[in-house]
Amino acid sequence: MLHVKKIRQDFPILDSGIIYLDNAASSLTPEPVIQKMLEFYHNYRANVDRGIHRFSQKASEEYEKTHAKVADFINAESETEIILTRNATEAINLVASGLNWKKGDKIVTSLIEHHSNFIVWLRLKKRYGVDVEIVRPNREGLFDIADFEKAIDDKARLVALTHVSNVLGVKTPVEEVAKIAHGHDAHLLVDGAQSVPHLKVDVQRIGCDYLAFSGHKMLGPTGVGVLYARRELLDNLEPLSIGGGTIADVCLDHYTLSESPTKFEAGTPAIAEAIGLGAAIDYLKEAQLENIEIHERELVKKMYQGLADIPSVEVYGPKKMEQRTGIVSFNVGDLNPHDIALALDVSADIMVRSGHHCCIPLNKELLKRHEGTVRASLYLYNTESEVEKLVSTVDEIARSLA
Repeated sequence: MLHVKKIRQDFPILDSGIIYLDNAASSLTPEPVIQKMLEFYHNYRANVDRGIHRFSQKASEEYEKTHAKVADFINAESETEIILTRNATEAINLVASGLNWKKGDKIVTSLIEHHSNFIVWLRLKKRYGVDVEIVRPNREGLFDIADFEKAIDDKARLVALTHVSNVLGVKTPVEEVAKIAHGHDAHLLVDGAQSVPHLKVDVQRIGCDYLAFSGHKMLGPTGVGVLYARRELLDNLEPLSIGGGTIADVCLDHYTLSESPTKFEAGTPAIAEAIGLGAAIDYLKEAQLENIEIHERELVKKMYQGLADIPSVEVYGPKKMEQRTGIVSFNVGDLNPHDIALALDVSADIMVRSGHHCCIPLNKELLKRHEGTVRASLYLYNTESEVEKLVSTVDEIARSLA
Protein backbone atom coordinates (compact mmCIF):
# COMPACT_ATOMS: atom_id res chain seq x y z
CA MET A 1 0.00 0.00 0.00
CA LEU A 2 1.22 3.48 -0.87
CA HIS A 3 1.33 5.90 2.08
CA VAL A 4 0.45 9.02 0.11
CA LYS A 5 0.02 11.31 3.11
CA LYS A 6 3.52 10.46 4.32
CA ILE A 7 4.97 10.77 0.82
CA ARG A 8 3.48 14.24 0.37
CA GLN A 9 5.45 15.43 3.39
CA ASP A 10 8.58 15.02 1.26
CA PHE A 11 7.22 17.51 -1.28
CA PRO A 12 6.81 20.84 0.58
CA ILE A 13 6.05 22.56 -2.73
CA LEU A 14 2.60 20.95 -2.46
CA ASP A 15 1.91 22.78 0.82
CA SER A 16 0.95 25.88 -1.17
CA GLY A 17 -2.26 24.17 -2.25
CA ILE A 18 -1.34 23.63 -5.90
CA ILE A 19 -2.49 20.46 -7.66
CA TYR A 20 0.36 19.24 -9.81
CA LEU A 21 -0.82 17.09 -12.73
CA ASP A 22 2.02 17.67 -15.19
CA ASN A 23 4.10 14.65 -14.21
CA ALA A 24 4.47 13.30 -17.75
CA ALA A 25 6.50 16.42 -18.54
CA SER A 26 8.47 16.53 -15.31
CA SER A 27 7.86 15.18 -11.84
CA LEU A 28 8.42 17.03 -8.60
CA THR A 29 11.53 16.20 -6.55
CA PRO A 30 11.34 14.98 -2.92
CA GLU A 31 13.47 16.40 -0.15
CA PRO A 32 15.66 13.27 0.28
CA VAL A 33 16.80 13.60 -3.33
CA ILE A 34 17.52 17.30 -2.94
CA GLN A 35 19.40 16.67 0.30
CA LYS A 36 21.54 13.98 -1.35
CA MET A 37 22.52 16.42 -4.08
CA LEU A 38 23.33 19.08 -1.48
CA GLU A 39 25.46 16.53 0.34
CA PHE A 40 27.72 16.44 -2.71
CA TYR A 41 28.04 20.23 -2.83
CA HIS A 42 28.48 20.60 0.93
CA ASN A 43 30.76 17.67 1.72
CA TYR A 44 32.78 16.41 -1.28
CA ARG A 45 32.44 18.85 -4.17
CA ALA A 46 35.05 17.63 -6.64
CA ASN A 47 35.37 16.09 -10.07
CA VAL A 48 35.04 12.36 -10.59
CA ASP A 49 37.83 10.04 -11.73
CA ARG A 50 40.27 12.93 -11.74
CA GLY A 51 41.97 12.89 -8.39
CA ILE A 52 43.46 10.83 -5.61
CA HIS A 53 42.27 13.13 -2.83
CA ARG A 54 39.35 12.15 -0.62
CA PHE A 55 36.80 14.53 -2.17
CA SER A 56 37.37 13.14 -5.64
CA GLN A 57 37.34 9.58 -4.35
CA LYS A 58 34.02 10.12 -2.57
CA ALA A 59 32.44 11.89 -5.54
CA SER A 60 33.58 9.10 -7.86
CA GLU A 61 32.19 6.46 -5.51
CA GLU A 62 28.77 8.12 -5.33
CA TYR A 63 28.69 8.73 -9.09
CA GLU A 64 29.52 5.11 -9.88
CA LYS A 65 26.91 3.89 -7.41
CA THR A 66 24.25 5.36 -9.68
CA HIS A 67 25.29 3.09 -12.56
CA ALA A 68 24.84 0.10 -10.26
CA LYS A 69 21.51 1.39 -8.89
CA VAL A 70 20.12 1.91 -12.39
CA ALA A 71 21.30 -1.54 -13.50
CA ASP A 72 19.52 -3.13 -10.55
CA PHE A 73 16.41 -0.97 -11.04
CA ILE A 74 15.82 -2.17 -14.63
CA ASN A 75 17.42 -5.62 -14.15
CA ALA A 76 20.36 -5.10 -16.49
CA GLU A 77 23.04 -7.78 -16.39
CA SER A 78 25.83 -5.34 -15.59
CA GLU A 79 26.42 -1.69 -14.73
CA THR A 80 28.67 -1.55 -17.81
CA GLU A 81 25.41 -1.57 -19.81
CA ILE A 82 24.31 1.69 -18.16
CA ILE A 83 25.35 4.95 -19.83
CA LEU A 84 24.48 8.22 -18.12
CA THR A 85 23.27 10.90 -20.53
CA ARG A 86 21.58 14.29 -20.21
CA ASN A 87 18.12 12.85 -20.86
CA ALA A 88 16.21 10.27 -22.91
CA THR A 89 16.54 12.44 -26.02
CA GLU A 90 20.34 12.33 -25.87
CA ALA A 91 20.22 8.59 -25.17
CA ILE A 92 18.17 7.96 -28.32
CA ASN A 93 20.42 10.26 -30.34
CA LEU A 94 23.44 8.32 -29.10
CA VAL A 95 22.03 5.18 -30.74
CA ALA A 96 20.98 7.02 -33.89
CA SER A 97 24.42 8.61 -34.29
CA GLY A 98 26.46 5.71 -32.98
CA LEU A 99 25.52 3.00 -35.45
CA ASN A 100 26.99 2.63 -38.93
CA TRP A 101 23.98 3.20 -41.16
CA LYS A 102 23.85 2.53 -44.87
CA LYS A 103 21.31 3.05 -47.63
CA GLY A 104 18.65 0.38 -47.58
CA ASP A 105 18.71 -0.16 -43.81
CA LYS A 106 15.21 -0.09 -42.42
CA ILE A 107 13.90 1.43 -39.19
CA VAL A 108 10.40 0.63 -37.95
CA THR A 109 8.72 3.07 -35.59
CA SER A 110 5.16 4.16 -34.76
CA LEU A 111 2.78 7.06 -35.18
CA ILE A 112 2.50 7.69 -31.43
CA GLU A 113 6.17 8.43 -30.79
CA HIS A 114 7.52 11.51 -29.04
CA HIS A 115 9.52 13.59 -31.52
CA SER A 116 12.70 12.44 -29.80
CA ASN A 117 12.00 8.90 -31.00
CA PHE A 118 10.72 9.97 -34.39
CA ILE A 119 12.58 12.82 -36.05
CA VAL A 120 15.97 11.25 -35.27
CA TRP A 121 15.04 8.43 -37.65
CA LEU A 122 13.72 10.84 -40.29
CA ARG A 123 17.11 12.56 -40.16
CA LEU A 124 18.81 9.23 -40.92
CA LYS A 125 16.46 8.83 -43.86
CA LYS A 126 17.60 12.20 -45.16
CA ARG A 127 21.30 11.65 -44.44
CA TYR A 128 21.86 8.03 -45.42
CA GLY A 129 18.83 6.90 -47.38
CA VAL A 130 17.58 4.72 -44.53
CA ASP A 131 14.00 3.53 -44.96
CA VAL A 132 11.58 4.46 -42.18
CA GLU A 133 8.29 2.57 -41.86
CA ILE A 134 5.62 3.88 -39.49
CA VAL A 135 3.15 1.52 -37.83
CA ARG A 136 -0.24 3.05 -37.08
CA PRO A 137 -2.53 2.14 -34.16
CA ASN A 138 -6.30 2.51 -33.95
CA ARG A 139 -7.78 5.74 -32.59
CA GLU A 140 -7.36 4.55 -28.99
CA GLY A 141 -3.66 4.05 -29.63
CA LEU A 142 -3.87 0.25 -29.58
CA PHE A 143 -1.75 -1.71 -32.04
CA ASP A 144 -2.52 -4.85 -34.00
CA ILE A 145 0.57 -7.01 -33.55
CA ALA A 146 0.09 -8.25 -37.12
CA ASP A 147 1.03 -4.78 -38.34
CA PHE A 148 4.43 -5.11 -36.68
CA GLU A 149 4.84 -8.59 -38.14
CA LYS A 150 4.22 -7.10 -41.57
CA ALA A 151 6.50 -4.08 -41.09
CA ILE A 152 9.45 -5.87 -39.49
CA ASP A 153 11.14 -7.91 -42.22
CA ASP A 154 14.68 -9.02 -42.98
CA LYS A 155 15.57 -5.49 -44.11
CA ALA A 156 14.74 -4.09 -40.70
CA ARG A 157 17.76 -3.19 -38.60
CA LEU A 158 16.10 -1.34 -35.71
CA VAL A 159 12.63 -1.04 -34.23
CA ALA A 160 12.12 2.12 -32.14
CA LEU A 161 8.98 2.03 -30.01
CA THR A 162 7.71 3.93 -26.99
CA HIS A 163 6.75 1.80 -23.99
CA VAL A 164 3.99 4.21 -22.97
CA SER A 165 2.54 7.03 -25.08
CA ASN A 166 3.03 10.43 -23.49
CA VAL A 167 -0.27 11.59 -25.01
CA LEU A 168 -2.59 8.59 -24.85
CA GLY A 169 -1.12 6.80 -21.83
CA VAL A 170 -1.39 3.55 -23.77
CA LYS A 171 1.02 0.69 -23.10
CA THR A 172 2.55 -0.83 -26.22
CA PRO A 173 3.32 -4.54 -26.83
CA VAL A 174 7.09 -4.18 -26.46
CA GLU A 175 7.71 -7.79 -25.45
CA GLU A 176 5.92 -9.18 -28.49
CA VAL A 177 7.64 -6.67 -30.75
CA ALA A 178 11.05 -7.66 -29.33
CA LYS A 179 10.45 -11.27 -30.34
CA ILE A 180 9.39 -10.28 -33.84
CA ALA A 181 12.42 -7.98 -34.23
CA HIS A 182 14.89 -10.59 -33.04
CA GLY A 183 13.35 -13.12 -35.42
CA HIS A 184 14.62 -10.90 -38.23
CA ASP A 185 17.98 -10.07 -36.58
CA ALA A 186 16.76 -6.53 -35.84
CA HIS A 187 17.24 -4.72 -32.54
CA LEU A 188 14.59 -3.04 -30.38
CA LEU A 189 15.01 0.40 -28.83
CA VAL A 190 12.39 1.23 -26.22
CA ASP A 191 11.62 4.80 -25.18
CA GLY A 192 10.95 4.27 -21.48
CA ALA A 193 10.56 7.91 -20.47
CA GLN A 194 6.91 7.37 -19.46
CA SER A 195 7.20 3.80 -18.21
CA VAL A 196 10.33 3.55 -16.04
CA PRO A 197 9.03 6.10 -13.47
CA HIS A 198 5.67 4.33 -13.09
CA LEU A 199 5.99 0.63 -13.91
CA LYS A 200 8.40 -2.14 -12.98
CA VAL A 201 10.54 -2.31 -16.12
CA ASP A 202 12.72 -5.38 -16.65
CA VAL A 203 14.92 -5.15 -19.73
CA GLN A 204 15.57 -8.87 -19.74
CA ARG A 205 11.89 -9.74 -19.59
CA ILE A 206 11.09 -7.23 -22.33
CA GLY A 207 14.02 -8.42 -24.40
CA CYS A 208 14.91 -4.93 -25.58
CA ASP A 209 18.38 -4.11 -26.84
CA TYR A 210 18.28 -0.43 -25.87
CA LEU A 211 16.22 1.47 -23.30
CA ALA A 212 16.20 5.26 -22.88
CA PHE A 213 14.71 7.27 -20.02
CA SER A 214 15.09 10.56 -18.12
CA GLY A 215 15.74 11.36 -14.47
CA HIS A 216 13.47 14.41 -14.31
CA LYS A 217 10.32 12.33 -14.85
CA MET A 218 11.13 9.93 -11.99
CA LEU A 219 11.63 12.28 -9.01
CA GLY A 220 15.20 13.08 -10.01
CA PRO A 221 16.79 16.32 -11.21
CA THR A 222 16.89 17.65 -14.74
CA GLY A 223 20.02 17.15 -16.82
CA VAL A 224 20.51 13.42 -16.30
CA GLY A 225 19.15 10.41 -18.16
CA VAL A 226 20.04 6.85 -19.06
CA LEU A 227 20.77 4.70 -22.05
CA TYR A 228 20.75 0.97 -21.38
CA ALA A 229 22.54 -0.91 -24.15
CA ARG A 230 22.90 -4.69 -24.19
CA ARG A 231 26.52 -5.65 -23.52
CA GLU A 232 27.09 -7.39 -26.86
CA LEU A 233 26.21 -4.19 -28.72
CA LEU A 234 28.54 -1.80 -26.92
CA ASP A 235 31.65 -2.42 -29.01
CA ASN A 236 29.84 -1.44 -32.22
CA LEU A 237 28.24 1.68 -30.76
CA GLU A 238 30.21 4.87 -31.32
CA PRO A 239 30.14 7.57 -28.60
CA LEU A 240 28.24 10.76 -29.28
CA SER A 241 31.27 12.73 -28.00
CA ILE A 242 34.84 11.80 -27.15
CA GLY A 243 37.45 13.62 -25.09
CA GLY A 244 38.31 13.85 -21.42
CA GLY A 245 37.66 10.64 -19.55
CA THR A 246 36.75 8.51 -22.57
CA ILE A 247 40.18 7.18 -23.44
CA ALA A 248 42.39 4.32 -22.35
CA ASP A 249 45.44 5.63 -24.22
CA VAL A 250 46.44 8.43 -26.61
CA CYS A 251 49.43 8.58 -28.94
CA LEU A 252 50.45 11.20 -31.48
CA ASP A 253 48.57 9.51 -34.31
CA HIS A 254 45.88 7.38 -32.66
CA TYR A 255 43.85 6.82 -29.52
CA THR A 256 42.16 3.92 -27.77
CA LEU A 257 38.79 4.35 -26.09
CA SER A 258 37.98 2.97 -22.66
CA GLU A 259 35.36 0.35 -22.00
CA SER A 260 31.71 1.17 -21.41
CA PRO A 261 30.31 3.21 -19.79
CA THR A 262 33.41 5.40 -19.54
CA LYS A 263 33.88 5.76 -23.29
CA PHE A 264 30.36 7.18 -23.67
CA GLU A 265 30.54 9.74 -20.86
CA ALA A 266 32.90 12.39 -22.19
CA GLY A 267 34.00 15.33 -20.09
CA THR A 268 32.88 16.30 -16.62
CA PRO A 269 29.43 14.76 -16.11
CA ALA A 270 26.46 16.15 -14.23
CA ILE A 271 27.76 14.72 -10.95
CA ALA A 272 25.21 16.08 -8.50
CA GLU A 273 22.42 15.22 -10.93
CA ALA A 274 23.67 11.65 -11.32
CA ILE A 275 23.86 11.28 -7.55
CA GLY A 276 20.34 12.71 -7.36
CA LEU A 277 19.13 10.12 -9.86
CA GLY A 278 20.54 7.40 -7.64
CA ALA A 279 18.68 8.89 -4.67
CA ALA A 280 15.45 9.04 -6.70
CA ILE A 281 15.81 5.34 -7.49
CA ASP A 282 16.26 4.63 -3.78
CA TYR A 283 13.07 6.59 -3.09
CA LEU A 284 11.05 4.74 -5.74
CA LYS A 285 12.31 1.37 -4.56
CA GLU A 286 11.23 2.16 -1.02
CA ALA A 287 7.78 3.24 -2.20
CA GLN A 288 7.69 0.15 -4.46
CA LEU A 289 6.69 0.53 -8.09
CA GLU A 290 3.98 -2.09 -7.73
CA ASN A 291 2.27 0.16 -5.17
CA ILE A 292 2.73 3.22 -7.38
CA GLU A 293 1.16 1.41 -10.33
CA ILE A 294 -1.88 0.33 -8.28
CA HIS A 295 -2.30 3.84 -6.86
CA GLU A 296 -2.16 5.46 -10.29
CA ARG A 297 -4.54 2.90 -11.79
CA GLU A 298 -7.18 3.72 -9.17
CA LEU A 299 -6.78 7.45 -9.75
CA VAL A 300 -6.73 7.30 -13.55
CA LYS A 301 -9.92 5.26 -13.58
CA LYS A 302 -11.66 7.98 -11.60
CA MET A 303 -10.15 10.72 -13.75
CA TYR A 304 -10.99 9.06 -17.06
CA GLN A 305 -14.56 8.21 -16.12
CA GLY A 306 -15.19 11.62 -14.56
CA LEU A 307 -13.98 13.51 -17.62
CA ALA A 308 -15.67 11.15 -20.09
CA ASP A 309 -19.03 11.72 -18.37
CA ILE A 310 -18.92 15.44 -19.15
CA PRO A 311 -20.97 15.86 -22.37
CA SER A 312 -18.70 18.28 -24.27
CA VAL A 313 -15.41 16.65 -23.21
CA GLU A 314 -13.60 14.29 -25.57
CA VAL A 315 -11.15 11.94 -23.84
CA TYR A 316 -8.44 10.10 -25.79
CA GLY A 317 -6.67 6.78 -25.36
CA PRO A 318 -7.78 3.30 -24.28
CA LYS A 319 -11.11 2.84 -22.55
CA LYS A 320 -9.85 -0.20 -20.63
CA MET A 321 -7.78 0.93 -17.66
CA GLU A 322 -5.44 -2.07 -17.78
CA GLN A 323 -4.25 -0.84 -21.18
CA ARG A 324 -3.17 2.58 -19.96
CA THR A 325 -1.14 4.38 -17.32
CA GLY A 326 -1.86 7.57 -15.35
CA ILE A 327 -2.04 9.89 -18.37
CA VAL A 328 -5.32 11.34 -19.63
CA SER A 329 -5.51 13.71 -22.59
CA PHE A 330 -8.74 15.50 -23.46
CA ASN A 331 -10.37 18.49 -25.10
CA VAL A 332 -13.40 20.58 -24.14
CA GLY A 333 -15.55 21.36 -27.17
CA ASP A 334 -13.74 23.63 -29.59
CA LEU A 335 -11.81 25.45 -26.87
CA ASN A 336 -8.08 25.83 -27.42
CA PRO A 337 -6.28 23.47 -25.00
CA HIS A 338 -4.00 26.31 -23.85
CA ASP A 339 -7.04 28.30 -22.75
CA ILE A 340 -8.30 25.34 -20.74
CA ALA A 341 -4.91 24.83 -19.08
CA LEU A 342 -4.72 28.52 -18.20
CA ALA A 343 -8.25 28.47 -16.75
CA LEU A 344 -7.40 25.43 -14.61
CA ASP A 345 -4.31 27.16 -13.25
CA VAL A 346 -5.92 30.54 -12.58
CA SER A 347 -9.24 29.32 -11.19
CA ALA A 348 -8.25 26.16 -9.31
CA ASP A 349 -4.43 26.06 -8.94
CA ILE A 350 -4.37 22.94 -11.15
CA MET A 351 -1.27 22.53 -13.28
CA VAL A 352 -1.64 20.48 -16.47
CA ARG A 353 0.09 20.43 -19.85
CA SER A 354 -1.45 21.67 -23.10
CA GLY A 355 -0.48 21.55 -26.76
CA HIS A 356 0.87 18.80 -28.99
CA HIS A 357 3.20 17.32 -26.31
CA CYS A 358 6.01 16.86 -28.87
CA CYS A 359 3.77 14.47 -30.83
CA ILE A 360 2.60 16.49 -33.82
CA PRO A 361 2.08 13.47 -36.15
CA LEU A 362 -0.13 11.77 -33.53
CA ASN A 363 -2.27 14.89 -33.10
CA LYS A 364 -2.55 15.54 -36.84
CA GLU A 365 -3.04 12.00 -38.12
CA LEU A 366 -4.77 10.17 -35.28
CA LEU A 367 -6.65 12.69 -33.14
CA LYS A 368 -7.25 15.24 -35.92
CA ARG A 369 -6.58 18.00 -33.39
CA HIS A 370 -3.77 20.14 -34.79
CA GLU A 371 -3.77 22.39 -31.73
CA GLY A 372 -3.24 19.37 -29.47
CA THR A 373 -4.89 18.40 -26.19
CA VAL A 374 -5.00 19.10 -22.49
CA ARG A 375 -3.02 16.45 -20.61
CA ALA A 376 -3.35 15.55 -16.94
CA SER A 377 -0.78 13.09 -15.66
CA LEU A 378 -0.51 11.44 -12.25
CA TYR A 379 2.20 10.32 -9.86
CA LEU A 380 2.62 8.81 -6.44
CA TYR A 381 1.84 12.03 -4.52
CA ASN A 382 -1.48 12.77 -6.24
CA THR A 383 -4.75 12.13 -4.41
CA GLU A 384 -8.38 11.26 -5.09
CA SER A 385 -9.51 14.71 -3.96
CA GLU A 386 -7.16 16.32 -6.50
CA VAL A 387 -8.68 14.22 -9.28
CA GLU A 388 -12.17 15.20 -8.12
CA LYS A 389 -11.15 18.86 -8.19
CA LEU A 390 -9.86 18.52 -11.75
CA VAL A 391 -13.07 16.86 -12.94
CA SER A 392 -15.36 19.38 -11.24
CA THR A 393 -13.38 22.34 -12.61
CA VAL A 394 -13.39 20.96 -16.15
CA ASP A 395 -17.14 20.39 -15.76
CA GLU A 396 -17.57 24.07 -14.83
CA ILE A 397 -15.55 25.11 -17.89
CA ALA A 398 -17.65 22.84 -20.11
CA ARG A 399 -20.92 24.15 -18.67
CA SER A 400 -19.86 27.68 -19.51
CA LEU A 401 -19.99 26.67 -23.17
CA ALA A 402 -23.63 25.54 -22.99
